[in-house]
Amino acid sequence: MTRIIQTGAAVQQPGAKLTTFIPVRIKRRGGRKVVVPASTDKISEHDAPILTALSRAFHWQRLIDEGIVKSGSDIARQEGLNQSTVNELLRLALLSPAVVRNILDGHQPKTLSLIWLKNNLLPTDWDEQHTLFDEFDA
Repeated sequence: MTRIIQTGAAVQQPGAKLTTFIPVRIKRRGGRKVVVPASTDKISEHDAPILTALSRAFHWQRLIDEGIVKSGSDIARQEGLNQSTVNELLRLALLSPAVVRNILDGHQPKTLSLIWLKNNLLPTDWDEQHTLFDEFDA
């Protein structure tokens, strides 16, 4: 396993495990289940689809990491979704922790949408992701 330290360099440590926690709750609003940040009940409808997608992506990635399912195809079969939809959402698990934190705090770029995240390949380098998201509202 690798451990990310503040400098951004990866350090190999045997037995180390990386865990991502997304503090969200599921509430009922008008008969529908909506994902809201755990810290507050106030959320715009624009943020809800991205939060739901992030929650699904990290949950599915954990299922794959723990060996519960073998691939995105297995998840698609179990969830009754299209395989491409699952794979598009799984890419969100590669987002930088700082970008995820900004989305959870409601500080994502105003023009960022779930459709854009699903249809565009994101850079795997976290610094490049920060540069990309900084250019959104510029």
